Amino acid sequence: MPEQRTIDTAERRVEVSRPDKVLFPDDGITKADLAEYHARIAEVAAPHLRDRPLALRRFPDGIGAGGFFQKDWDGRPPEWVRTVPIERADGEELDHVIAGDAATLVWLADRAAIELHGWLARSDDLHHPDQLVVDLDPSDDDIAAARSATRRVRDLLDELGLGERWLKTSGSKGYHVHVPLDRSADFDTVRSFARRAMELLARRYPDELTTEQRKAKRAGRTYLDVGRNAYGQTAVAPYTVRAHRGAPVATPIDWHELGETDPQRYTIRNLFRRLGQKDDPWTGFADRARSLTDAQCRLDELLADTPPR
Repeated sequence: MPEQRTIDTAERRVEVSRPDKVLFPDDGITKADLAEYHARIAEVAAPHLRDRPLALRRFPDGIGAGGFFQKDWDGRPPEWVRTVPIERADGEELDHVIAGDAATLVWLADRAAIELHGWLARSDDLHHPDQLVVDLDPSDDDIAAARSATRRVRDLLDELGLGERWLKTSGSKGYHVHVPLDRSADFDTVRSFARRAMELLARRYPDELTTEQRKAKRAGRTYLDVGRNAYGQTAVAPYTVRAHRGAPVATPIDWHELGETDPQRYTIRNLFRRLGQKDDPWTGFADRARSLTDAQCRLDELLADTPPR
């Protein structure tokens, strides 16, 4: 077994140690496979990662052995790996990695960072998010229910005047709907808006949708999760691999693809076939940012007309 493999990126050569280490035991996918994927996907993924602090889900012994989340980088990364200091509530500053280039992505693969979860704000203004996200989490892996709920979120956002709503598979059980924001609102404002909007949707479709966090109280309904819209919270990044059998990838898709695309359809092994036939559907995401001001006024009106049951 080779001790190292060198992977060339546009920026530099990166050494991957123990390249034949199996990270996905049911699929034979190795650390070298993950590193090669990161090197190839960087051109498409980097615009969605650039300037965004990351939380990493690392699996040094593969996904079968369990892993851990790491927000702050407690070691000393190479000098060319960018980090940003972030202040915790207790005043301590902790460094978070930012992966806006192929070399850093390959280095993260070498550290067995399979999942990359990004902040909803960028490093130059950590208190004002540049996107809102709704995570559609179905009960009992009910994909049909997840698709229906995703369309209902889309329709409500349209009704609120937020027609720029972008879709991706989670690479796990459901789908994520993102809205690009102009960073005029802080996290508390964005989270309050998202929570109230999803409460309205749950009032309209109480047998299908819920904002109840406790699984025991969801009664088979799809959970409208907006908890990630807060300072220090993260959402799985576009084109990141998930730590599930088959190495599925969280993949941006067009809305017309929703009905034919399961959340784990695209994987480390078939994603590039898709990208060879279709450009990234999220190209230009940041250029379509919106303010929430008018949508908040419209939401107030709709909530007043839709009392709780």
